[in-house]
Amino acid sequence: MTAVDDFIAAGRLDVDRVLDELVPDAATEPRRLHEAVRWSLFSGGKRIRPAIVFAAGGTFGAERGLLVAAAAAIEMIHTYSLIHDDLPAMDDDDLRRGRATCHKQFGEATAILAGDVLQALAFKAIARDDSIAESDRLRLISLIAEASGTPSGMVAGQQLDLDAEGSVLSIEAIERIHSFKTGALISAAAVSGAIIGGGDMDELKAIALYAGKLGLLFQITDDLLDVTQQTETLGKTAGKDAAAAKATYPGHYGIDQTRAMALGIRNEACGALRSLKRDTQLLTALADLILNRTR
Repeated sequence: MTAVDDFIAAGRLDVDRVLDELVPDAATEPRRLHEAVRWSLFSGGKRIRPAIVFAAGGTFGAERGLLVAAAAAIEMIHTYSLIHDDLPAMDDDDLRRGRATCHKQFGEATAILAGDVLQALAFKAIARDDSIAESDRLRLISLIAEASGTPSGMVAGQQLDLDAEGSVLSIEAIERIHSFKTGALISAAAVSGAIIGGGDMDELKAIALYAGKLGLLFQITDDLLDVTQQTETLGKTAGKDAAAAKATYPGHYGIDQTRAMALGIRNEACGALRSLKRDTQLLTALADLILNRTR
């Protein structure tokens, strides 16, 4: 394992411990609902977004204990989005992280409610964390809410993605969908860490630029994996984008040119870090990890 793999693994242990504390256990009524929440939340996710919180916060000198509530909140938002994205009315998928999607295991109604629970608990996690200054908690709640919703957040991106199915889009329109659907929450993860670490406005702008590119890179590599990997490797159904006639980079440019573009976006992300007078090795390593991921 590489140093960044070790970093992510350590962060996963910390964030999973806090998630376990925040989410009611499966024996708590209504049991079926809490079983569904835990089925999706503890299904072996990579925890990339928490790792970004930890890396950005650590770059600014924040200890992990100060960052873990925000990291857990963003992972809960991410998991809620996956539950809802998989629903028959959305992307209609049967497999997530190598096992049945939430609605296939517990039914559509319970899956919807499980996503609702996770979204509410995410904001509760930050609101109750008095180790963070109250003013910073308000900033974090506002930032994550904006990144999760509309008009330029994750929910808006999902709607644009649904609207675009079967359409031929410009590359600008595809990038807009990706920046909303995936990039907004990844950007919020990095900026949250920087806020907790006390970054100034210029530093926050640099981190936001880095993370915006990182989010775009993540979605481009996700598009590539959908057409180059098998279902068994991905842990979710391969080829879904093409089957649903979704707007993707490989669909627009082809695989080879998309790979070249991904490298260019990685370089732009890391270039945004040059203005920071801090050790950004971990943030650079995360960009490389995302560029070269295989699942």
